[in-house]
Amino acid sequence: MPLASRRSPRLTRRGRLALLTAGLLAAVAVAVTVTLLRSGEETPRSLGSLTVPEGRRATQVYALVDRALGLDAGTTRKAAKDTRLDLPAAADGNPEGYLFPATYPLDESTTPAALLALMADTAEDRFRQAGLAAGARRLGLSGYQAVTLASIVQAEADTPDDMGKVARVIHNRLDRDRALEMDSTLNYALGRSTLDTTHEDTRTDSPYNTYARRGLPPTPIGNPGEQALRAALDPPAGDWLYFVTVRPGDTRFSDDYAEHRAHVEEFNREHAAGGGG
Repeated sequence: MPLASRRSPRLTRRGRLALLTAGLLAAVAVAVTVTLLRSGEETPRSLGSLTVPEGRRATQVYALVDRALGLDAGTTRKAAKDTRLDLPAAADGNPEGYLFPATYPLDESTTPAALLALMADTAEDRFRQAGLAAGARRLGLSGYQAVTLASIVQAEADTPDDMGKVARVIHNRLDRDRALEMDSTLNYALGRSTLDTTHEDTRTDSPYNTYARRGLPPTPIGNPGEQALRAALDPPAGDWLYFVTVRPGDTRFSDDYAEHRAHVEEFNREHAAGGGG
C-alpha cells in the first residue's frame, strides 16, 4: 500500500462527530455482548460445515443434512415438506433445483429448516448474479425452465468444459421439437444413477421420460451449480444434436446420426471391457 494512503486525514467537525458516534455504537455493542455472556448466553459450538456437491438431488441433500446434524434418516425430508421456502411459484413447494451446492457452516443451533432456507436463499442470490431472469427471457424460457435445463446440463456433462456443448444440444433439440432423449431424466424417474439404459427403460411411463415425451421435464432433476446455469443461458453456437461420453474426458458431439451411432458403438465396447468406468 503506498505511504500516502496511510496518512491520517484531517477531520472536519462532521467527521469528528461520525467517529464519536461510531465509537459510541461500538461501546454499546460490546456492552450488550458482555451482558448476554454474563446472563448465561453462549455462542453455539461449531459443528464444522456441510458441503453439498453440484448436481445432487434433493433426496441426496436431505440425507447429507441428516448425517451432518446427527439426525434420524428422513428428518430433513419432513422439514422440507413442513417449511415454507422462498421458491418460485412454478416450483409448487418442491425445492429441487434450489438447494444450492455450496459449503454451509454448521453449529449446535442449526436446524434442517434453517439450513434448507439458507440453501434456497443462496440459490436465489447466485442465480440472480448469473442473470437468470434476463437470460431465460432471451431464450423464451421461464426462470424455472432455465434451472430445469441447467440441472440436465449438470447431470449430463462429463466435465465443466462440456457443459456449454451439452446445453447447445438441449437447445437445438427443443428448437426442433425433438425429444431430448436424456438418460439423466430417465434415471431421475427411476430413482437411480446408471450408464445402462435399456429399451425397456425408455418405455417408462413418467413425465421425466424424455425419450417418450418432448420438451423439458416438469421439474429440475437435481441442484445445478452456477457454471451449469451460465452454460444453459449462454451456450456456444453449434449444430450438435447428439453426444456420448465414450470414456471419461472424451465426449463426442455430432450433428450426424450415423456418426453418433459409431460413437455409441465405441462407448459400448469400452463399457463392456470395463474401460468406461
